[in-house]
Amino acid sequence: MGRCILVTGAARSTGRRLVGALAEEPGVERVVAVDDLEPEEPFPAKVEHLAVDLRSPALVRTVQSAGIDTCVHLGVTAEPRAAGGRATMKERNVLGTMQLLAAAYHAPGLRRLVLKSTTAVYGAAAGDPAVWTESMSHETPRHGFGKDAIEVEDYVRSFDRRRPDVAVIVLRLANQVGPTVDNPLTRYFELPVCPTVLGFDPRLQFLHEEDTAEVLLRATMGPAPHGTFNVAGDGVVLLSQAIRIAGKPPLPIPEPLVGRVAELAGRTVDFSPEQVRFLQYGRVADTSAAAEQLGFLPKWTSLHAFEDFASRLNRLVTEEQVLRLEHEALDLLRRAVGWVGR
Repeated sequence: MGRCILVTGAARSTGRRLVGALAEEPGVERVVAVDDLEPEEPFPAKVEHLAVDLRSPALVRTVQSAGIDTCVHLGVTAEPRAAGGRATMKERNVLGTMQLLAAAYHAPGLRRLVLKSTTAVYGAAAGDPAVWTESMSHETPRHGFGKDAIEVEDYVRSFDRRRPDVAVIVLRLANQVGPTVDNPLTRYFELPVCPTVLGFDPRLQFLHEEDTAEVLLRATMGPAPHGTFNVAGDGVVLLSQAIRIAGKPPLPIPEPLVGRVAELAGRTVDFSPEQVRFLQYGRVADTSAAAEQLGFLPKWTSLHAFEDFASRLNRLVTEEQVLRLEHEALDLLRRAVGWVGR
């Protein structure tokens, strides 16, 4: 019999790519695509869509009784507004993962568990090392997606200890970009002007969506080394360089005003405090373990991945629009200054 693979978060862009690739694998007999969202296009014939969220009893029954040998967990979201609020986002991310792992623990045929995590677990602060490795200790992020990702990883490690017969692979992915990617960071670069913190020019890493799908496919179908692996395109991109490539004007903000400006900008972009710190201090992770143990070498460098994303941005801005945007940027600063002075 062929492989039977369950994928959570399957209707999102990353999930759709992976499910489509798995359906083309001759060694895969069946894919169970779990997501309460409807996919933009129907899944391939080999794929069964289970339209539930991670807290559903139907998912528990499927995991325990469907003969699943591999579980790929992509169903952790970074966008509180899209999830229905921060409380709902945390419930879906953390409690949903707990329920998924509880069901997986009782799945006798399970032999592999792949978690799509994030380098956001390292946080972003002034005293960070130049390059993060997987074994370095770090402060737990106190807010949002990074905090959720730490808790999800902790539950996965606990599962690993209780089911040593299951190969557990944790992929800490850098910020994903590409022509079809829509996330808080890509939306930041789509703003008319890009707010920055005055005096800071952080180093950033990016991962192209094609490389995301490839590393997930390799972790699912290839050799299964236990472990946690940073995954990012080679090299780094300075924030000023990225803004220039995106063709947008920067808007330097004095540090005391950053919080207020971020709050105002957050009405347009689903941005959290941790993402603001990322754009102030940056983050770079070492990827040598993924190359040596997973055998994964990204096709796209961080720079080329971002350039491919930026090439799709709409840069056709008229002179009238530029003047309006400059006026809005100045108004944003005036409101921020007025709020701080109160």
